[in-house]
Amino acid sequence: MSITHLSILIAALGVVAMADRVFADEQTAAKKNDDSAVAEGISSNPGAVDVRTGTGELAETIEGLVGLPRDTGVFLGGVWVADANCLLTGGVDPGKWSFNRLLIVGAGLDAEKLVGWPGGRFGVEFLQFNGEHTNRQAGSVQGYNSLPGSDPLHRSELYQLWWRQEFFDRKFTLRLGKVAPTDDFNNVLRPVPVQDQHLAIPAVSGLLYTPVFLNPTLLGAMPGYYNSAYGITATFTPVRNLYLSCGVYDGNIAHGVQTGLRGAPNFNGYYFYVGEAGGAWEVAGLPGSFGMGGWRQTGQLSTGPPSNITENGASGFYLFGSQRFWRARPDIDNSGISGFVQFGVNNSETLPIDHYFGTGLTEFGLVPHRAKDSAGVGLAWSSLNQNSFKRDSEFMFQAYYQAHITHGAFFEPAISYIPNPGADPSLDAALALTLRVICLF
Repeated sequence: MSITHLSILIAALGVVAMADRVFADEQTAAKKNDDSAVAEGISSNPGAVDVRTGTGELAETIEGLVGLPRDTGVFLGGVWVADANCLLTGGVDPGKWSFNRLLIVGAGLDAEKLVGWPGGRFGVEFLQFNGEHTNRQAGSVQGYNSLPGSDPLHRSELYQLWWRQEFFDRKFTLRLGKVAPTDDFNNVLRPVPVQDQHLAIPAVSGLLYTPVFLNPTLLGAMPGYYNSAYGITATFTPVRNLYLSCGVYDGNIAHGVQTGLRGAPNFNGYYFYVGEAGGAWEVAGLPGSFGMGGWRQTGQLSTGPPSNITENGASGFYLFGSQRFWRARPDIDNSGISGFVQFGVNNSETLPIDHYFGTGLTEFGLVPHRAKDSAGVGLAWSSLNQNSFKRDSEFMFQAYYQAHITHGAFFEPAISYIPNPGADPSLDAALALTLRVICLF
């Protein structure tokens, strides 16, 4: 274990040691924390599902230092995420530690506030990631840790660069440039829009595993974290709680290209098309949401050796939904329990997973005096492509507790259990511990 890795682990454990002190601080300064930019419960990897990453406190700090007025239309912020993972038993390398670090820094401009251009917004983000083969060590195909993806695991890239324009009284929007389509499509973690924030479902879950960020039937096809891609997204919202979105993007991920590392688009016959419709509702003070979509990947796809299966394109369907089941203290705060469900299927002979089902439960603010803490469990099951794997499926269970430390800082331990790691049928059941620190700024 290197000194760098050891320091990350010590920092994570140090956050736990601060818990008692922070608990006292929250009791004496509850109002200050309630006014912070962080809501109850956040995604464990905000850079994978949020169009604008961070709280914007960096911009507010700079504005205060130079004497500028607040809310000038300039956003500066980001997120730093680090975790330590121990494969307790099973998998490929039982007893092995692995470490991952992610930094995303971004800027945004509101053209209407800055220059009087109605409905225009600009965004740019840079990403730095340094990690290890955490999922490979466990033999997991789905991925119990969402931070590490495809090689290379040490990368610096222009993550997003886009212009967003609103039309027709904000009922129609276009966003074009280098984007992460998982912000707009198949995003089960997106908070449910409500008028009364006491009813809100914040980030639907803080689960760490990959399927909650990207439906596994889309692995190897859909751009997203950290392989963003150039393209265009169009969204029509005839009323506040209904939407219809469609998009087309550089689909060279399916051709084995790391599009996140590319500075320019490469439109060469590999395209990813996706469309989604969805809505939100509220029944007896319990909000919920639902979305369903279809997609098409073009170009020649292949499994590579030893099977060497090829096909001309692939397509699939997915759906997801979330629902608040119970409110602990109506009209006082947002504490309670919510759940989500996911499903996906494709017709591909080359993508790693052809069917998927996932579900989970999340509690918000049920621990006394810990209003911004959350905890949850999740189940993920995937049917594996028999052209690529000898096991027919992989099941995964994960439980976590997300503790709010201060401002945009969270500490999140999680335990993951994979009884049948899909990479090899000879692997024993894997049990892994993850300690993650998330700092929004």
